[in-house]
Amino acid sequence: MKKIEAIIRPEKLNAVKSALEEIGVMGMTIYEVKGRGEQKGLEFTHRAGKYRVDLLPKIKVEVVVDESAAEMVISKVIEAARTGEIGDGKIFVTSVEKAIRIRTGESIKK
Repeated sequence: MKKIEAIIRPEKLNAVKSALEEIGVMGMTIYEVKGRGEQKGLEFTHRAGKYRVDLLPKIKVEVVVDESAAEMVISKVIEAARTGEIGDGKIFVTSVEKAIRIRTGESIKK
């Protein structure tokens, strides 16, 4: 199994959820997070002067899928989340050694 973690723009969450549901991925965990990448935040000018917001609001979407479905999930997330601008986000893929359903104690095999 593979765990796919995508850090995306908040306004792209519905598009990503819909894209994943289209391919049968229903289970996901969503977090509201803050972070920054190469853009190092944003600088704004206000009447009081300039100020920098260096931690931007993002959404983290986590899904665990069978290894054979991982590339399809990745391509769907990229397709749904991409704007072509700096700050679109990142995708991280890791191996999941074991998953256990708490309710029954059974091992989950995807």
